[in-house]
Amino acid sequence: MKIYAAEDYKDMSRKAANIISAQVIMNPGCVLGLATGSSPIGTYEQLVEWYNKGDLDFSEVTTVNLDEYKGLARTEEQSYYNFMHEYLFSHININLEKTYLPNGMEMDSAKECARYDELIQSLGGVDLQLLGLGRNGHIGFNEPGDAFEKGTHCVDLTPSTIDANKRFFASADDVPKQAYTMGIKNIMQAKKVLVVVSGADKADAVRDAFFGPVTPKVPGSILQLHNDVILVADEAALSKIPKE
Repeated sequence: MKIYAAEDYKDMSRKAANIISAQVIMNPGCVLGLATGSSPIGTYEQLVEWYNKGDLDFSEVTTVNLDEYKGLARTEEQSYYNFMHEYLFSHININLEKTYLPNGMEMDSAKECARYDELIQSLGGVDLQLLGLGRNGHIGFNEPGDAFEKGTHCVDLTPSTIDANKRFFASADDVPKQAYTMGIKNIMQAKKVLVVVSGADKADAVRDAFFGPVTPKVPGSILQLHNDVILVADEAALSKIPKE
């Protein structure tokens, strides 16, 4: 695992965007696994800035997103489909037919999870997977539990995750209670994993995920077993890691 310390959120975003840019430049037809939430917004904004300068070409890139709320239509403002278009897809020259997310409006969980797993496999897997890290150590919507969930699955969101996401909705009651998410196996099969973390409220999660025991109680801890993980985090998020 490589750790890149950043001064602040902006510096973290720039460093992470550099890594994604290098992936796209070296392999224009790469498959990017993308994340939502507040952590990667700055990274997407930096990629858009470099695209506008003519430094990046996304025309051959394929993307697969980690997750989507179940029961939320793509047209809803809070959907992750809408999020990706707002912060990235509508600002770059990506082929929208090659951007994939779970279908939140498919009520048959088994059917949708099998479809998404098959899709990822048909693309040859993910070349670079971007992740955030939840305060409870979750990655994607893989919440703390008794076992690591392997493939794409429907998850009941924990109260802490609902609380963290309520800022995007009118109230906590409006936050969907379930979501489709890639599983740990999907994430671990990515060739490279890039984790972006910012803020003192994530310091415990960073310490537990990357320097604690590997346990499904801290889903992100599984990344310790991946052979190519890059953690880009600001000083506040890194404040509780062991000192060498």
